[in-house]
Amino acid sequence: MQISALMLLALTVAELALLFVVIAFYLRLRKSEALIARMQTKQEEFLVKLRANAQLEQELVDSFGRRQEELARLDTDLTERVIMLNKLLKQADEYARSPQFLRQIIITGHRQGKTIKELAKATGVGVDEVELIIDQSGS
Repeated sequence: MQISALMLLALTVAELALLFVVIAFYLRLRKSEALIARMQTKQEEFLVKLRANAQLEQELVDSFGRRQEELARLDTDLTERVIMLNKLLKQADEYARSPQFLRQIIITGHRQGKTIKELAKATGVGVDEVELIIDQSGS
């Protein structure tokens, strides 16, 4: 009977130890499940942030494309305006060098009291020519 009691006691102790092991395993399993649930939540949040970043990146790329197109259009407009301004400058230069215009500048300058040397320097015409123009104008 003593052996039976000892065996029963050993079985009870073994069962209790096994019960503690099962409880410890169960608690660790619950802890692991909670950790996995938190990790899944974090992963979902991360995916949401990744989608938002991808959307922002796409918007940035689209905006960059629009800006590039606008810059190309502005470059074309600028080139056309440069050509037009060069034509206007050429016309203005031709007009400024025309004999009628130079004659008018010399006559007007003479009436304003400028000297013949000043007028020759300003117009790029020789002193003799300036004197001739003034004499012809009768001023």
